[in-house]
Amino acid sequence: MGGQTDNNDEMDQQIEIFKVKKLIKNLEAARGNGTSMISLIIPPGDQISRVNKMLSDEYGTASNIKSRVNRLSVLSAITSTQQRLKLYNKCPPNGLVIYCGTVITEDGKERKVNIDFEPFRPINTSLYLCDNKFHTEDLNELLMDDEAFGFIVMDGNGCLYGTVQGSNREVLHKFSVDLPKKHGRGGQSALRFARLRLEKRHNYVRKVAEMATQLFVPDGQRPNVQGLVLAGSADFKSELMRSDLFDPRLAKIVVKMVDVSYGGDNGFNQAIELSADSLANVKLMKEKKLLQKYMDEISQDTGRFCFMVDDTLKALEMGAVEDLIIWDNLDIQRYILRNTQTSEEVIKYLNRDQEKDDVHFRDPETQVELETVEKEPLVEWFANNYKSFGCNLEFVTDRSSEGTQFVKGFGGIGGILRWPLNFSEMAGYEDAAHLDQGDDDDDEKDDDEDSEYGFDDGDFGF
Repeated sequence: MGGQTDNNDEMDQQIEIFKVKKLIKNLEAARGNGTSMISLIIPPGDQISRVNKMLSDEYGTASNIKSRVNRLSVLSAITSTQQRLKLYNKCPPNGLVIYCGTVITEDGKERKVNIDFEPFRPINTSLYLCDNKFHTEDLNELLMDDEAFGFIVMDGNGCLYGTVQGSNREVLHKFSVDLPKKHGRGGQSALRFARLRLEKRHNYVRKVAEMATQLFVPDGQRPNVQGLVLAGSADFKSELMRSDLFDPRLAKIVVKMVDVSYGGDNGFNQAIELSADSLANVKLMKEKKLLQKYMDEISQDTGRFCFMVDDTLKALEMGAVEDLIIWDNLDIQRYILRNTQTSEEVIKYLNRDQEKDDVHFRDPETQVELETVEKEPLVEWFANNYKSFGCNLEFVTDRSSEGTQFVKGFGGIGGILRWPLNFSEMAGYEDAAHLDQGDDDDDEKDDDEDSEYGFDDGDFGF
């Protein structure tokens, strides 16, 4: 039962992260007229009264702004922020984030934006800025997973330092080196050549060790990564590990040593895959494992999989989906459209190209224009409603090779099913049902035609 609770907590956190990502994207795109956009972050344990006093002081200062338009917009934003703060008696446990201001919409109109929320993780930053844009830099830190792992990929040609945190992989630094190779020439000087070769190798290991300390222990106190993976194609990684030059604080957190076929970026990618068991908690690895499981179902043709919007929604309605997998940047909108004549409502799922096509916004039979009742990104709709389908919701990115394949080949949406479903058979049954419906309509028409002549089939004993 505890495992189930942890899984639910993890899913809820994933959804929170998705919502914050979406919010950051929208806030970053917003632009205002003049300095009328306030970004306010209150850390946990701070006093609301102190922030109120600070806003009152700011209000007094802003009253002296010479430009009338600018003055009024700043005062309006400060007033809105004060109104939002009145909703809270004390600062929530994880802190408080408020964005208030007037933004200019795409069609050039002004719109007031008032957003306040408690972040899903404590935000240890105090911020007050009044600018012509919203400042979201500190929110980005919330999205970082706690576990960051360091990688050192070294071979005879050079060394690469990188980190994997969440689904982000980042190359911190790389350098190349030209080491002398073994050779049979030299005669009397063979020993001297061998000594020079060993000396250059030793200097290379020293440089790698010093650079590792600079990058992974920047404050000189404790490492900035949870674990360290040493990778390489020759014996250099073992030499580094054995060396006294390697910082003991880093040697202590080495979680794995892996052999890779290449150096550089390719070696980095290979090292991430080979150290999967050690980095099981990192989101990128979880994403790879989930998508690998999904691809296995497809390659074995078990029937326990679905992809694309229509099939996935059919499977969801039947309660067959166990893991719903969605690309977090899926660009499909969910429309509820109403026929103004019959008041019938239809739900359509349209991508960006389909939205431009007028055909989707007309009734196929009567060509009446359909009225848009509601429009919402499909990803957001799933985030709010996945629990009603009894499935687990997993967001994936396109940063891994499996993720890219899922987005490009399977439409960025799919699911692992509890039992096999045959979608082509289901489509056949639906077509047959439509045909039957059409036949029934024809029969009704025939009946109507008979009644025009004033007699019924029954009159002749049929």
